[in-house]
Amino acid sequence: MDFQTAVRTCLKEKYATLEGRARRSEYWWFFLFVFLCNLVLSIVDAILFGESEILQALFSLAVIVPGVCVAARRMHDTGRSAWWLLLVLIPLVGSLILLFMFAQKGTDGPNDFGPDPLAGEQESATAHG
Repeated sequence: MDFQTAVRTCLKEKYATLEGRARRSEYWWFFLFVFLCNLVLSIVDAILFGESEILQALFSLAVIVPGVCVAARRMHDTGRSAWWLLLVLIPLVGSLILLFMFAQKGTDGPNDFGPDPLAGEQESATAHG
Protein backbone atom coordinates (compact mmCIF):
# COMPACT_ATOMS: atom_id res chain seq x y z
CA MET A 1 0.00 0.00 0.00
CA ASP A 2 1.37 3.38 -0.96
CA PHE A 3 1.10 6.74 0.85
CA GLN A 4 -1.90 8.06 -1.08
CA THR A 5 -3.88 4.81 -0.82
CA ALA A 6 -3.25 4.56 2.92
CA VAL A 7 -4.41 8.13 3.57
CA ARG A 8 -7.48 7.66 1.36
CA THR A 9 -8.32 4.39 3.11
CA CYS A 10 -8.06 5.91 6.58
CA LEU A 11 -9.84 9.19 5.83
CA LYS A 12 -12.50 8.04 3.38
CA GLU A 13 -13.10 4.32 3.10
CA LYS A 14 -12.54 3.28 6.73
CA TYR A 15 -12.87 6.59 8.60
CA ALA A 16 -14.60 5.12 11.67
CA THR A 17 -14.16 1.39 11.03
CA LEU A 18 -12.82 -0.66 13.89
CA GLU A 19 -13.47 -4.04 12.24
CA GLY A 20 -10.89 -5.76 10.11
CA ARG A 21 -7.14 -5.52 9.88
CA ALA A 22 -4.65 -2.86 8.79
CA ARG A 23 -1.27 -3.67 7.29
CA ARG A 24 1.86 -2.08 8.66
CA SER A 25 2.10 0.11 5.56
CA GLU A 26 -1.44 1.46 6.04
CA TYR A 27 -0.76 2.40 9.65
CA TRP A 28 2.72 3.91 9.14
CA TRP A 29 1.82 5.88 5.99
CA PHE A 30 -1.16 7.38 7.81
CA PHE A 31 1.06 8.12 10.83
CA LEU A 32 3.54 9.92 8.53
CA PHE A 33 0.68 11.89 6.93
CA VAL A 34 -0.57 13.09 10.34
CA PHE A 35 2.97 13.92 11.49
CA LEU A 36 3.77 15.96 8.35
CA CYS A 37 0.44 17.80 8.44
CA ASN A 38 0.98 18.70 12.10
CA LEU A 39 4.49 19.92 11.28
CA VAL A 40 3.26 22.15 8.44
CA LEU A 41 0.30 23.41 10.45
CA SER A 42 2.52 24.30 13.41
CA ILE A 43 4.61 26.49 11.09
CA VAL A 44 1.49 28.10 9.60
CA ASP A 45 0.04 28.62 13.08
CA ALA A 46 3.28 30.31 14.22
CA ILE A 47 3.18 32.65 11.22
CA LEU A 48 -0.52 33.50 11.45
CA PHE A 49 -1.34 33.28 15.14
CA GLY A 50 1.94 33.45 17.04
CA GLU A 51 1.94 30.92 19.84
CA SER A 52 -1.65 29.72 19.31
CA GLU A 53 -2.05 26.33 17.69
CA ILE A 54 -5.55 26.78 16.27
CA LEU A 55 -5.10 25.01 12.92
CA GLN A 56 -3.08 22.21 14.45
CA ALA A 57 -5.76 21.62 17.11
CA LEU A 58 -8.54 21.55 14.49
CA PHE A 59 -6.59 19.09 12.36
CA SER A 60 -5.91 16.87 15.38
CA LEU A 61 -9.61 16.79 16.18
CA ALA A 62 -10.37 15.82 12.57
CA VAL A 63 -7.94 12.88 12.52
CA ILE A 64 -8.43 11.48 16.03
CA VAL A 65 -11.20 9.07 14.98
CA PRO A 66 -9.43 7.63 11.92
CA GLY A 67 -6.17 7.53 13.89
CA VAL A 68 -7.66 5.44 16.69
CA CYS A 69 -9.48 3.24 14.18
CA VAL A 70 -6.37 2.47 12.09
CA ALA A 71 -4.46 1.74 15.31
CA ALA A 72 -7.23 -0.67 16.39
CA ARG A 73 -7.14 -2.40 12.99
CA ARG A 74 -3.33 -2.59 13.28
CA MET A 75 -3.71 -4.34 16.66
CA HIS A 76 -6.18 -6.73 15.01
CA ASP A 77 -3.62 -7.54 12.32
CA THR A 78 -1.21 -8.71 15.01
CA GLY A 79 -3.94 -10.86 16.60
CA ARG A 80 -4.58 -8.51 19.53
CA SER A 81 -7.69 -6.77 20.76
CA ALA A 82 -7.96 -3.00 20.31
CA TRP A 83 -8.12 -2.74 24.11
CA TRP A 84 -4.31 -2.99 24.03
CA LEU A 85 -4.35 0.65 22.88
CA LEU A 86 -5.07 1.61 26.49
CA LEU A 87 -1.39 0.94 27.17
CA VAL A 88 -0.84 4.52 26.00
CA LEU A 89 -2.17 5.58 29.40
CA ILE A 90 0.99 4.21 31.04
CA PRO A 91 3.57 7.01 30.72
CA LEU A 92 6.49 6.24 28.37
CA VAL A 93 6.48 2.45 28.85
CA GLY A 94 3.00 2.04 27.37
CA SER A 95 3.92 4.01 24.25
CA LEU A 96 7.10 2.00 23.77
CA ILE A 97 5.21 -1.29 24.05
CA LEU A 98 2.64 -0.05 21.52
CA LEU A 99 5.41 1.07 19.17
CA PHE A 100 6.83 -2.44 19.31
CA MET A 101 3.38 -3.95 18.63
CA PHE A 102 2.69 -1.60 15.71
CA ALA A 103 6.01 -2.55 14.11
CA GLN A 104 5.41 -6.30 14.32
CA LYS A 105 4.43 -8.32 11.28
CA GLY A 106 0.76 -9.23 11.17
CA THR A 107 -0.40 -12.81 11.60
CA ASP A 108 -0.24 -14.92 8.45
CA GLY A 109 -3.59 -16.03 7.14
CA PRO A 110 -6.94 -15.22 8.69
CA ASN A 111 -7.22 -14.56 12.41
CA ASP A 112 -10.12 -13.76 14.78
CA PHE A 113 -10.41 -10.27 13.30
CA GLY A 114 -10.63 -11.11 9.60
CA PRO A 115 -8.73 -12.31 6.54
CA ASP A 116 -5.07 -11.54 5.97
CA PRO A 117 -4.90 -8.12 4.24
CA LEU A 118 -1.73 -9.22 2.43
CA ALA A 119 -3.25 -12.43 1.01
CA GLY A 120 -4.90 -10.76 -1.99
CA GLU A 121 -1.78 -8.68 -2.71
CA GLN A 122 0.47 -11.77 -2.66
CA GLU A 123 -1.87 -13.70 -4.97
CA SER A 124 -1.96 -10.88 -7.53
CA ALA A 125 1.85 -10.55 -7.39
CA THR A 126 2.24 -14.28 -8.06
CA ALA A 127 -0.20 -14.13 -10.97
CA HIS A 128 1.70 -11.23 -12.58
CA GLY A 129 5.18 -12.51 -11.77
